[in-house]
Amino acid sequence: MAGTDIKSHPIHLGLGATAETEPVFTGSMEWYIDYAKRHDADGTEGRLVSMHSFSEDWDVWEMHPQGSEVVMCITGAVTLHQEEAEGSVTTTTLSPGEYAINQPGVWHTADVEEEATALFITAGIGTQHRPR
Repeated sequence: MAGTDIKSHPIHLGLGATAETEPVFTGSMEWYIDYAKRHDADGTEGRLVSMHSFSEDWDVWEMHPQGSEVVMCITGAVTLHQEEAEGSVTTTTLSPGEYAINQPGVWHTADVEEEATALFITAGIGTQHRPR
């Protein structure tokens, strides 16, 4: 039995301790819209598990209003910036095996000096983006 590459096929963790392989990840907003439609019934308990490699700093901030997100560095180093509601920003650099938690409502973005890979476990309902 062959394994499935998480970079191309994220996993949805759903109600009843289910796990489902997702269609090929395109990175487009349409992919996320279709994902939300497929798993709408799981509400705020559903989680998207994905892995992405980055060679450039993120060009947006994002925020998940309905749940926490875990960000775990797999390779390289990821500098995570978290902006609290009152405007204070916390910066944390993650090395391989280290993780941080983006709490609900916390805007966050990331920088990388060289290529880095991170694993994300995301409560994605209502995710918002804004320019950096």
